[in-house]
Amino acid sequence: MRARRLWRTTAGLAALVVVAGTVPATAAGVRPGWTVAVVDQTSRRVLVVRGADDEPLDYRGPDREPVIWSWSADTAGDLGDLDPRRSWELPDEAKTRVRDGRRYLVTTASGGLAALVDTASGATVWAVDTGPLANPHSAELLPDGNVAVAASSGGWIRLYAASLGPRTTAHTEHRLRGAHAVHWDERARLLWALGDDTLTALRVGGTPAAPLLTVERTLPLPEPGGHDLAPVLAEPGRLWVSTAEHLWRFDPAADRFTRLRLGSEGAERDIKSVGDEPGTGRLLTAAPDHTGSCSWCTSALTLHRPDGRWRLPGTHLYKARWWTSWGIGA
Repeated sequence: MRARRLWRTTAGLAALVVVAGTVPATAAGVRPGWTVAVVDQTSRRVLVVRGADDEPLDYRGPDREPVIWSWSADTAGDLGDLDPRRSWELPDEAKTRVRDGRRYLVTTASGGLAALVDTASGATVWAVDTGPLANPHSAELLPDGNVAVAASSGGWIRLYAASLGPRTTAHTEHRLRGAHAVHWDERARLLWALGDDTLTALRVGGTPAAPLLTVERTLPLPEPGGHDLAPVLAEPGRLWVSTAEHLWRFDPAADRFTRLRLGSEGAERDIKSVGDEPGTGRLLTAAPDHTGSCSWCTSALTLHRPDGRWRLPGTHLYKARWWTSWGIGA
């Protein structure tokens, strides 16, 4: 099923434009709880979902509450030149970043698309089609407006000079086998890159128009299958790292990986995304539930400490991330 509508927000998702046939939440009607962005490969959308901790999530489709915002390349009128029917196939990343007071969606798809979207207007600030064989898996917004992209099949990390314009393809490249994730560490001014077997710290040099990447250091992972990389918000400077079998917390100051136990081996296996909620520290993970036709997807949000599992029937979710104000310049 393809997305048919694009909901737009003002800053902070406080107000929503009402689209015919939709029932968006309002600031006054939303109860305290969590807000999560998910990548749904069934509807081919990024969905922002609100939920309350004390009641089940009543998901009734991508156009109704508790979905409060969504975006799809299929309905983005400014992306027709990048063939979204192919390049937006199997969307696989959704991050929110704040730069210069504006909130952005950073997103990728296995079909080849990487994009930076202004969430207030829904306009695509920058986008590139990396081709059908690269398999982009994640991206990151840097302080200067450039965008780093990790492509697993391509085996590279690219830093695109996105600040130059909406279709800039100029980039510098670092080869990394099984590149799955990138994260900008503002404190250390490093771009961290996760591959199949290594975690690499890259120093960004050059200029915004002609960026350069040099290796600061490379560390072997405690086990193979690196997949997700995210900041530990409760412990600034540290990173979450997921591998094929377990979840780890990485301390760059000591170059040390510490395994985080989630109560069962199954809960730690094949985690596609991980992150802790600002303020509460509650952990959110997404991992395949192996109950549907998509062997790499799930149809539920999994929360830890305290535990919770809210189902979104009919979805094929690849990643789920807290929709927070954390980001560049926040």
